[in-house]
Amino acid sequence: MEKIALITGGATGIGRTTAKVLAESGISVAFTYRKSKAEAENLANELASVYGVSGFAVKADAADESECKRAVSDIMGKYGKVDILIHNAGPYIHERKSMAEYTSEEWRYLINGNLNGFFYMAKEIIPHMRKNKWGRIVTFGFEKSETAPGWIYRSAFAAAKSGLTSLTKTLALEEASFGITVNMVSPGDVIGKWKEESIDSAKERKDETVPVGRPGTGEDLARVIRFLCDEKSDFITGSVIPVTGGKDVLHKIYQE
Repeated sequence: MEKIALITGGATGIGRTTAKVLAESGISVAFTYRKSKAEAENLANELASVYGVSGFAVKADAADESECKRAVSDIMGKYGKVDILIHNAGPYIHERKSMAEYTSEEWRYLINGNLNGFFYMAKEIIPHMRKNKWGRIVTFGFEKSETAPGWIYRSAFAAAKSGLTSLTKTLALEEASFGITVNMVSPGDVIGKWKEESIDSAKERKDETVPVGRPGTGEDLARVIRFLCDEKSDFITGSVIPVTGGKDVLHKIYQE
């Protein structure tokens, strides 16, 4: 039976690459976007024309509960189910700021987009997964987020992702009896254009800051996600899987 995946923030970056990798396995993909309308429409068309699966773009802000609910309703209206939920959306402020320098608005937006947005989506989707006795949920953390480390100048993002790590593990326990697995992948330094690049292209580029010797790509992450979503991956749940090429990203940041 055809599987349906929902990727939040799937129009660009790692979400876009993940959509393509899932489509290669015959999975139809619905995805949300906030501003990237042209990219979203292009991806939906590509999923159909290149991979022969259905692609469905829905405009929704992961930080807004009402928009999350509407997005799930629209997707359920089209497909009747969501088998796979991948919470890729994650607002991030690149400016280096101490906690005391954040505005309340900035703080709420980062917490809502990275943590509460997952709650908004999962709360709507899990009852349907329970009914079907099957589901795959994947969240995104950061290196060592399962240890709740301090991350200087990234307080809101780190707090949200550390909370999301705990929630991921909790849901894995709560939903295991319903055939639902819940896991987290933690990207290393996958930045810029590399979010949409292939592993083959990265192998042509040297990066001495990464122990494996090349940049990380969106495909590196997407391949792990596809594995976690497989029928036979039902014994893997509550796991936090780093995909870093061996690079200690936090240590590098502390030395800047």
